[in-house]
Amino acid sequence: MEPSREDSAAVERIRRRIREKSESYRRYNFSEAQHALLRTFFDLAQEYDAMEDFYRVCVLAPHEFLGVESRLYVLDQARQHLQLVCSSTTGLVQPPQDAPPVLRLTCATYELGDSCFVPIHRKPSVIENGGGRRDLTELVLGMLEVYPASRLTTADRFFLRKYSNRIGYNLHNRFIAQQNIRHLKFINNLVMDIEHNVITPNMYFKHLFNQLRKRIKELEEVKKRFEQLKATAKPEGAACEDLSQRLAALYDDLSANHHELQEHHAHYSLFLESLFRRDHFRKGHLVLRPKSCSIEKEIIIPQLEHYVGRLERRGIVVEQPRDMIDEEVPLVVDVGLLSQVYANLFSNAVKYTDEIVDHHGIRKRAMAYGREYLRGFFGPGKDAIKFNVFTTGRHLSDEEAGSIYKDGFRGERGKEEPGTGHGLAFVKHVVEIHGGMVGYEPTAEGNNFYFILPLSDGAGDEAARQG
Repeated sequence: MEPSREDSAAVERIRRRIREKSESYRRYNFSEAQHALLRTFFDLAQEYDAMEDFYRVCVLAPHEFLGVESRLYVLDQARQHLQLVCSSTTGLVQPPQDAPPVLRLTCATYELGDSCFVPIHRKPSVIENGGGRRDLTELVLGMLEVYPASRLTTADRFFLRKYSNRIGYNLHNRFIAQQNIRHLKFINNLVMDIEHNVITPNMYFKHLFNQLRKRIKELEEVKKRFEQLKATAKPEGAACEDLSQRLAALYDDLSANHHELQEHHAHYSLFLESLFRRDHFRKGHLVLRPKSCSIEKEIIIPQLEHYVGRLERRGIVVEQPRDMIDEEVPLVVDVGLLSQVYANLFSNAVKYTDEIVDHHGIRKRAMAYGREYLRGFFGPGKDAIKFNVFTTGRHLSDEEAGSIYKDGFRGERGKEEPGTGHGLAFVKHVVEIHGGMVGYEPTAEGNNFYFILPLSDGAGDEAARQG
């Protein structure tokens, strides 16, 4: 198999760097002891996981191979102050001690008394390649003090700069690893907090809704009783009729509010459950909870009801398929995650559907959805269903069409609407972990955004009979 153009370029780039490094080491002309020090440092930096042991290696290696003493100072990021963390003579400094005021943080080697201070760069290549202007603390992680400086030759000083760079690379990676560990611990604690403080209390809304429903029921009974009294007692007509209408309007409004609250609660409860599952955070990726469901009835219609008001306010007509529910084949999917797929597609429809003049000469602004059966799409005997969400409007450019599912990408029209460019990337991720694929295609009157899901065994025959 031939390598791709991108891979070939990467291989050549790395080969070039290998040759450059080989030539650099030849020019450095390090002594045997210096080469042995670097090899030992590389090995032990991988062997010792604890940061304290790494500090010890940094100061003891020069002593063993070069016969010099050293102290390691690391920048306290919170206080932006150098701290002594380890010494070849006294070992680990616990707790770290603030460096004396005369010791300064720089990007260049300098001498103070009979000590040579060498900067420990975070990314030496940024300095060597003339990167953009950056704060000193973004470039230097600390300082390595080596003494007595009077015993150091020019070649020794050059070697120590290279050695401190190796310390910097390792120290930077260890700081990042520590930061990631803290981050993961925070996320795990956050998940437990969300479960305890958000998801569980969220269930109390059901109790409140039941109470509201009970009061509405009582109001309905009062309304019925009032209608009975009005019919039998025949009180003052105009006043009674006005009171009756106000009572009926209050009942209708409360019932509508109750329904809207329930729908909104169900909508976001589903999203909370599917996004904040502990398994996602424990395994480091989205974990499916698949079940057999009717896509239109259980996923599309509930999401459409959530967006229909916004679509109508923008003058967008929703064109629904006539036969999708009757002919739908149950699929095994994660209802919560796939609901968010449609939520993102419908949200985009609200923002980006444009008015067009159709082939009858009629102006319209419309969104439609549907599905079609694809026999053998994923290979012989591996059938699929394509789900479409169509919107009227001008076509995407070739650049937009090739990038819309990339995280953070926003087209020209996207700049006029609020958003992050994450929605379609989320759609792509969810569909792909279901074993499917996403796509875009221009149509005669607009744009079709689709995704294709594989059919489970036996479902393909049922789809074929219905199709």
